[in-house]
Amino acid sequence: MLQDMPTLTDVAKLAGVSEITVSRVVRNKGPIADATRTRVLSAIEKLGYVPNRAAGSLASSGSQLMGVLLPSLSNIVFPEVLRGIHSALASTGYQPLIGVTDYDLKTEQGIVSSLLAWQPAAIIMTGFDHTDATRRMLANSRVRVAELMDIDADPIDIAVGLSHRRAGFDAGRHLISRGYRRFGYVGHDWDADRRARLRYEGLCTALAEAGLTLEAEQRFAGPSSTIAGRDTLAAMMAKNPTIDVAVFSNDDMAVGGFFYCLTAGIAVKEKLALFGFNGLDIGQSLPMPLSTVRSNRFLIGKIAVEKLLESGERPTEKQIIDTGYEIVAGATA
Repeated sequence: MLQDMPTLTDVAKLAGVSEITVSRVVRNKGPIADATRTRVLSAIEKLGYVPNRAAGSLASSGSQLMGVLLPSLSNIVFPEVLRGIHSALASTGYQPLIGVTDYDLKTEQGIVSSLLAWQPAAIIMTGFDHTDATRRMLANSRVRVAELMDIDADPIDIAVGLSHRRAGFDAGRHLISRGYRRFGYVGHDWDADRRARLRYEGLCTALAEAGLTLEAEQRFAGPSSTIAGRDTLAAMMAKNPTIDVAVFSNDDMAVGGFFYCLTAGIAVKEKLALFGFNGLDIGQSLPMPLSTVRSNRFLIGKIAVEKLLESGERPTEKQIIDTGYEIVAGATA
């Protein structure tokens, strides 16, 4: 059930200041004591208050705006999602306002606050992890919300993506069916990438059902990259040279692992199988196309926009759209 949106008056009462003081803090105008500013900002966050910057301005056409929050534009996964979003918006008259969070929930919170101030028709976000303040702002608004890439939790309104836990499970079953028994895992930072951890959990479940466990695992304390994949696989192999398959958190890491094998003289597949996730073009362009799981990234972005534009009202029931995935046999596992 939608709540009444908190007002500037509500913030003033909670902070114990005048409405003019709240307005000055919101607009960052005029001298304000640090203690007063802290009280006002704390009240704003607690209430989920969002100022209306569209009121009385030409930006009142905000109903034709759609906020899009992505964690990264350097990771090729998300530009493909954005391409799907643009494709669906092309003939609608809606314009996207794009923000990049760098996988930081506080940064996301600030961007959501800024976007909601312009009263967009809808907001597209990535994943289910948000601060409590972000959730309050969205709950207080009338803005429709789509969360992309993941369907392993309850959405605010609409979720479009795939089950990463099931994808990890199916990848494990696929590799077990191919005769692999000595598994290693090469990953990156889970704090910034919940979906990678879900795939890891799915893989471990598949191994457990077959009476197996991971014999080795190594994670890089940072974002994924080809260099991180190369160096992290090297570290794992130095300690556990007998594994016969390395499962990577994604294709970026797996491509780096492939380059490590070339440098170290390890015969890919024959001595060490490699398996990724995402189905990126770079993985399929290797001398031996990467074995991986392909996600439907363009479709995720396109369907999200289509579902958001089906109605001008927030859905009365949560919707989950599973865009699925495909296991790509490739040549590396």
